[in-house]
Amino acid sequence: MPATSPSYPSRRRRTYRVLAAAAGLATVGALAAALPANAHDNGRHGHPRPARYQDVQLLSFNDLHGNLEPPSGSSGRVTELQADGTTKTIDAGGVEYLATHLRQARKGHPYSITAAGGDMVGASPLISGLFHDEPTIEALNKLDLDVTSVGNHEFDEGAKELARLQNGGCHPTAGCYTDKKFKGADFPYLAANVIDEKTGKPILKPYTVWKKNGVKIGFIGVTLEGTPGIVSADGVKGLKFQDEVETINKYAKVLDKQGVKSIVALIHEGGLPASGAYNYNCDSPGAGAGISGPIVDIAKNITPKVDALVTGHTHAAYVCTIPDPSGKPRMVTSAASFGRLYTDTTLTYDRFTGDIARTSVKSANRVVTRDVAKAADMTALISKWNTLAAPVGNRAIGYISADVNSTGTESPMGDLIADAQLAYARELDPKTAVALMNPGGVRAGLTYAAKASEGDGVVTYAEGFTVQPFANTVNLQDFTGAQLIQVLKEQVSGSNAAAPKILQPSANLTYTLDLTKSGADRVVTDSIRLNGAAIDPAATYRVATNSFLAGGGDGFTTLGLGTNDAVGVDDLEALVRYLTANSSATAPLAPPATNRITIVQ
Repeated sequence: MPATSPSYPSRRRRTYRVLAAAAGLATVGALAAALPANAHDNGRHGHPRPARYQDVQLLSFNDLHGNLEPPSGSSGRVTELQADGTTKTIDAGGVEYLATHLRQARKGHPYSITAAGGDMVGASPLISGLFHDEPTIEALNKLDLDVTSVGNHEFDEGAKELARLQNGGCHPTAGCYTDKKFKGADFPYLAANVIDEKTGKPILKPYTVWKKNGVKIGFIGVTLEGTPGIVSADGVKGLKFQDEVETINKYAKVLDKQGVKSIVALIHEGGLPASGAYNYNCDSPGAGAGISGPIVDIAKNITPKVDALVTGHTHAAYVCTIPDPSGKPRMVTSAASFGRLYTDTTLTYDRFTGDIARTSVKSANRVVTRDVAKAADMTALISKWNTLAAPVGNRAIGYISADVNSTGTESPMGDLIADAQLAYARELDPKTAVALMNPGGVRAGLTYAAKASEGDGVVTYAEGFTVQPFANTVNLQDFTGAQLIQVLKEQVSGSNAAAPKILQPSANLTYTLDLTKSGADRVVTDSIRLNGAAIDPAATYRVATNSFLAGGGDGFTTLGLGTNDAVGVDDLEALVRYLTANSSATAPLAPPATNRITIVQ
């Protein structure tokens, strides 16, 4: 698993409407509204007929990752830009609140669709991950989700498990968790660019068409082409991941031939806005100028037949317009992650042409605040699964003296995990020299404040599971010193040149990262020290990583070339053992100081 992110009928027809959001909680990205004067004319002889233009509400979110309960720490907050240029943080997220917000938003909107941009499951907290994400699928059904693309994390447990989440049935080894058989998703997962190598066809439906009273909107779903590089080899075995643009353009033509002129692409790939504030106007310097990353080139090359892009993967929040190949502006959105935001987009459908009037598309990200009533059905769902998880999740595994955060180029949580893996690896082989942890595998930090009744500073198994949910093993391999130096350079070169992936090192490895330079030169070779000494290029070093990295994941191809392999327990168990051995109620563990990597900017 990674440690890093045909037509279905619409199953529900809803009549809901958007309520006014709290002042200051939304930023609107809008294309200039200009509709003809006859937009709402009547038929002959005074008989009413449907208006030419019909507003369709599109509610969307992405990267939920099984976060049913409100995420803790920074994972449960969003940053809001204020009128005076300052920022403030707002607690956000939790499906009890997301359900309430979505249901309120739909009121008064007879034409409303809810869509998602992938990674609904995978890398999930214990309440969902312990049960192979069946609780999250149940929650999404209750949220009335209409459609989602697959993301890379939908492949954490492989294509067969993804098919089970879609179609239902008890888990092949864990069996059924309750007295009711798991029914699967009420909504279609779309995987247009994920091809079965044997059949040459998509493993799931490539598209779906939402229909109501003559209004037809097609949805095409893809995940990033680079999924095999960020998912374990077993998860993508027998699958081919095709180019996002080519795939979307192909199925846009298919839909067009079927008479579907209004199309939305659900893309599990994203961008990086210039600001971390969810309500930042990324069009303020000009269309799309406030965003960078893979989605920019993708958006610029997707056929103009597609009217809007719902994106994800980067866990960023943005509402932007990026020109399509014809130069026309097109809306591109992302709602951060973990259910902290949802995007509210209005698509104005032209009944004469069957297409979206793009000059009237408007969109805004809304905060899933926690000042609304909890949805009772979601509270009941959480309670049911927490009761089943409690015997495992409530066990205390350690004690901390303060928050152990997971943010930053070098994070305290990443350092702690690397230290834990080195300590465990040396139990297997005392010659182990160093441990390296990939940053994407650090899914959360540890918070000092108690989440339930465990008490402040107590770390429960459930909290540890949230940090490391992948069930990777701790692997030992031999590398030459030259290879170890190359691994460090691969953090900032090759496929990681544009978006560096900085490995979290155990305490005995130090070096300087010079971000004023480019490519591999950003790792200052002469500064690398292991136990205070320079690395000998010709010597052999025993290195501990998780199994995802040991397979060359995240672009670390050299880590896939190790020899003399040994496989230990899963990485969470290594963390549990370390916390248990190195902390107590009277002597809690302090967060690591994050002084292993010296950063020059």
